[in-house]
Amino acid sequence: MTQVKTGDTVRIHYTGTLNDGTTFDSSAGRDPLEFVVGSGQIIPGLDKAIPGMTVGDKKTVEIAPEEAYGPVHAEGRQAVPRQEIPDDIPLDLGTQLQVQTPNGQTMNVTVAEVTETEVTLDANHPLAGKDLTFAIELVEIA
Repeated sequence: MTQVKTGDTVRIHYTGTLNDGTTFDSSAGRDPLEFVVGSGQIIPGLDKAIPGMTVGDKKTVEIAPEEAYGPVHAEGRQAVPRQEIPDDIPLDLGTQLQVQTPNGQTMNVTVAEVTETEVTLDANHPLAGKDLTFAIELVEIA
């Protein structure tokens, strides 16, 4: 059987879970994920797990933060005076918002903390700093 190598286009089914067993993403009920192996389209740890697989192979891989979404960066969190946030913006913990930086770029942030006077916004990826486990199945080598 043909083994996957860097540069191949593949299709996989996957389920990603956290250490506590919580599923954070899955292709279940959707088309398989298609990408070019080694192209940087997916997180490095998952990309490195695919070469050598053949169609029908299944495996489970554990991926450290450094090979996934990176560590949590303290500078990615910023406290903003509450009065600077419009009243119609929801401030529930975990709410994902888009903000505009001073140079005009759009950035995704998560509401991390809310006090009477400040709202702390976190620009780190929600999965930063987390160990991830992926159960994968190679469906096709295109």
